[in-house]
Amino acid sequence: MKAAISSASSASNSTTTSSLSMNRWLIVLGTIIVQMGLGTIYTWSLFNQPLSDRFGWDVSSVAITFSITSFALAFATLFAGRLQERWGLRRLIRVAGIVLGLGLILSSQVSSLTLLYLLAGFVVGFADGTAYITSLSNLIKWFPERKGLISGISVGAFGTGSLLFKYVNSALISAVGPAQAFMYWGMIVLVLVVAGSFLIREAVVREQSSASVKEGAKPAEVRHEYTVKEMLRTKEAYMLFGIFFTACMSGLYLIGIVKDIGVQLAGLNVTTAANAVAMVAIFNTAGRIILGALSDKVGRMKVIAGALLVTAVAVMTLSLVPLNFGIFFACVAAIAFCFGGNITVFPAIVADYFGLKNQSKNYGVIYQGFGFGALAGSFISALLGGFHLTFIVIAVLCAVSLLMALIITPPGTSLRARDSHKKQMQFNPSSRAS
Repeated sequence: MKAAISSASSASNSTTTSSLSMNRWLIVLGTIIVQMGLGTIYTWSLFNQPLSDRFGWDVSSVAITFSITSFALAFATLFAGRLQERWGLRRLIRVAGIVLGLGLILSSQVSSLTLLYLLAGFVVGFADGTAYITSLSNLIKWFPERKGLISGISVGAFGTGSLLFKYVNSALISAVGPAQAFMYWGMIVLVLVVAGSFLIREAVVREQSSASVKEGAKPAEVRHEYTVKEMLRTKEAYMLFGIFFTACMSGLYLIGIVKDIGVQLAGLNVTTAANAVAMVAIFNTAGRIILGALSDKVGRMKVIAGALLVTAVAVMTLSLVPLNFGIFFACVAAIAFCFGGNITVFPAIVADYFGLKNQSKNYGVIYQGFGFGALAGSFISALLGGFHLTFIVIAVLCAVSLLMALIITPPGTSLRARDSHKKQMQFNPSSRAS
């Protein structure tokens, strides 16, 4: 009888485990669909010249739209966690997808730069950032044992959306013009994000109390779930912000000027240099998946330190070494690969350092390094007057951030180690006697 009950219980547990595993991978699929829709905003550069030709606007004025989009995306992450608590994850992602799609659809009707900045810039960026940070953070909570790999899959899907829609939006612009292309683009994105949201389930993370830990468990396994206020009281939060700011500035600055570097510094023709744009997207996506998975095995800060070192060497090479086709593409590929890896590993680092419970809000604060990094490269370049000095500044910042990456440890590590030692002494009285 006992054997039968045990067998039935075992079968039930097996079924529950299998069901949970299946549900988790459905959530992965839903998040991938959502992230691919969100990543399409990185095709904005395709619209700069067509909009300039249609309305007679200056190309640089049109290009400001994407700077606004990037800043609004980062700004939205500060509020996304609170909105998730109020509305729930699935409803929030669904609303964000609808607003994102409508923002693009309404952009098809604009005839002034002000409206373009408001709709395609702020509205689209805010909606995109809201769904991005919450869906990514939620997926990490579902896979606490594989944070790096799962973050790589999610952020990699974001990059894949950008890569695929370079061809989709190029075809739409050629077929129906930029205005109508906005309408179809918005409809596709709305469907992708809303459809993906139906597969997503919100993860619940409960803080583990010391009383719930069985005797003999390692005390270091008990992690404190930091609130935003508690996180901001730690020096590690500011160190991570500085490292993330450097990683984002180096990658985003290069992505924005890669074609110009190829023409002006490497002496390539416009067509050949333009191929670097597609290569950046490919290596950026590859870095997200490969370095994300690697961080689970070798340690996240080791991956960050290695990426910063490679980035520093690459930007110094671009600045100081006479460039040819091979050197140019090798450096660009290395920087894009490392940038993709850095922005993938950081969500997992924030979860490791400050807990999963408040991941959306905590990472939202650190993620402001992306917004400031998006603006800083261009401002520094304008201030210093060109590529060379800007690359040197980036290399110096990478060196400083590399040093921080080598010395930083999770907050309270020394305290946990001391408590662990005390408990080991309590569990092993013989060690005290010796």
